[in-house]
Order: sequence, then structure tokens, then C-alpha cells
Amino acid sequence: MTASRTALIGLIALPLAFSCAFFLVPLATVFAASVTSADGAGLTFASYARILFDEYHWSVMAVTFRLGILTTLICVVIGYPLAWYLVRIVRWRSWRRICVILLILPLFTSNIVRSFGWMVLLGRNGLVNETLESVGLIERPMRFLGTETGILIGLVYILLPFVVLTVGNALAKVDRSVEHASADLGASPASTFWHVTFPLSVPGVVSGAIIVFALAVSAYVTPALLSGGRVTVLAVLVFQQYSTVFDFHYGGALAITLLAFTLAMIGLSSLVSNRGAR
Repeated sequence: MTASRTALIGLIALPLAFSCAFFLVPLATVFAASVTSADGAGLTFASYARILFDEYHWSVMAVTFRLGILTTLICVVIGYPLAWYLVRIVRWRSWRRICVILLILPLFTSNIVRSFGWMVLLGRNGLVNETLESVGLIERPMRFLGTETGILIGLVYILLPFVVLTVGNALAKVDRSVEHASADLGASPASTFWHVTFPLSVPGVVSGAIIVFALAVSAYVTPALLSGGRVTVLAVLVFQQYSTVFDFHYGGALAITLLAFTLAMIGLSSLVSNRGAR
């Protein structure tokens, strides 16, 4: 065996061992529990049948994926202009660095702390309601806490930096000479953006959207705190089964179902975006 082949095996073995220890083995354990009967008698898919043929679970999945899709769409709509501002508008490198630090600084704070902050802001006497009342948009305080709207606001705030960073990275890699060539051929700035810049930045948009969607549908802390128990998503239901009911078989089936639907949605969106890029 040559030295280069030994080095290659060493490079592959380390990430493979890490993946097995911290992802594949725990995932296999959860799946094994989900297909094992409660009395340990043998293989059963009763937990999956309970999920798939119960209307309540479909309603929880609908809420989960509705929040995930809306969070992704809003993050992309808000995040793209922000990324454009950072990459194309901010010329002063130090100011751009400050903007990036301000953008990623909240990521170093616990989701619990940030969600508690939104609980204060979105309360009936919080800053959001006081501002809306002061500008005349509403006559009485709106109820954000305990609703999907409150959860959506919290998820967008927490996950927005992921879209800005991925789209910003894609925009920074766009060859400006291609844009200059489009302008030299008579294309307007809007036409150059739509036919040249935006298609070249689509991979960054797709990457950011996938990250946000996967994190949104699996989020637990923000939905649990901002819903106050009034809105149930799959991650909260899984946590309840593991920590309160101690039904590891049913909880495992819920976790595997969430993972399967998430991967299916990501695969479908990637397929659609790849066909659109062609």
C-alpha cells in the first residue's frame, strides 16, 4: 500500500468515524426504538401507523412545515437585499466588517435568551404593540404570543443571518466582468441583475433556504417559548414524548418521520431549483 493511499484512508477514516459516532449510530438507535414494540417482543410499525393514520399528527405536521416554508420565504425575501447591501453597496471594508459582526453577533447568544427577548417585545404591552398603536395601525393590542405569527417572527429573526451569509458569499463570487459585459451590450441594470447576477447567485439562495428550512422545522426552543403551549410543532411533540411521557418508541417514530419529511422537502426543492437553473 503506497503512502499516498494510506494518507487518503486516514483522511477519510476520521470524518467517517466522527459521522458514525455522532450521527449514524444515534440515528440508528432512534430508528431501532421506533420499530420495536413497547414490550420488546419484536418488530412493529405501530408507532408509524399511529402517526400516519391520525388526523392530529397531520395537523401538527401541517403547522410545522407551514412555519418552515414561510420562515424560509421571508428570510430569502429580506436576506437577499441585505446581502446585496453588504456586498455591493458597502464599499468601506471596515464598515462591511462591522456589519457582518453585527449580523452574526446574535448567533453567539442562546436561542432561549433571544426567544425570551421576543416574549417581552411581543407581549400585549410590549414594544411591538405600543409602536403599532402609536402609529395608528391598530386600535388595541394584538395577540402575538401563543400564535403562529409570534413563532414566525422569532424564527425569522433567529435564522435570517444564515441566508444573508450564504447569499452574500454567492454574490461576492459573481464575476463583475460578466455584468460589465451585459451592460456594454446594452442591458439595463435591472435586466443585468435578473438575467445575469441573480441566476449566478441562485446556488447561495438555495443553500441558505435549505439551511433555514431544516433549522425551522426542527426548532424546539422558539416555538415552545413563543407559543406558550398553544401551538404544537413536531419538535415539541418529540420532546414531550421523550421527557414527559417517556414513550421512546413513539417519540422515535415522530423524530424519524420529521427527518424523512424534511429530507423529502429539501430533495424536492433542490430538484426544482436545479431544473430551474437549466
